[in-house]
Amino acid sequence: QLQLVESGGGLVQAGGSLRLSCAASGRTFSSYAMGWFRQTPGKERDVVAAINWSGKSTYYADSVKGRFTISRDNAKNTVYLQMNSLKPEDTAVYYCSATRSVSTLTTEDEYDYWGQGTQVTVSS
Repeated sequence: QLQLVESGGGLVQAGGSLRLSCAASGRTFSSYAMGWFRQTPGKERDVVAAINWSGKSTYYADSVKGRFTISRDNAKNTVYLQMNSLKPEDTAVYYCSATRSVSTLTTEDEYDYWGQGTQVTVSS
């Protein structure tokens, strides 16, 4: 079992930055790939970024490439999402997720554990 708790969401102006954190319980955090997804009302949950267990391989959705950075600290059981140059269209609930899958890491059904979500609102 793995429990995930996100933090760091909030309200920011367009062009600003936020850093999301996801703290995981359990001793096997380093064996999980991690992902960040986001969801807006009435829409599906979409992948934003993903990182493999070692941190050496990452994936970014086209919409956030060059602006967002995913990273992890296995010693702290934490994964981060640094979000820069934020746009109003980045407004969503952001979810942290974990999987032992070694597949694409880009689809919701690959992930086994989810956090409760944290709201990010970007004002124009």
